[in-house]
Amino acid sequence: MDCTHQKQNAARCNCTYPGCPRHARCCDCLAYHRGMGELPACYFTPEQERTYDRSIAYFVSVNRR
Repeated sequence: MDCTHQKQNAARCNCTYPGCPRHARCCDCLAYHRGMGELPACYFTPEQERTYDRSIAYFVSVNRR
């Protein structure tokens, strides 16, 4: 299925994983990562995203207040 918003999504997608087939395809990305018990790159800062740790535990650990 084509993503009608892929161009707009690409402008704000911060995923740096090389060759990601879901880049700028938010609905596919979210479904994939949630199915793996993870969160997508857009939940993380650029520095956090570059670790490629998408776990919920990592997200919680870096966002404690």
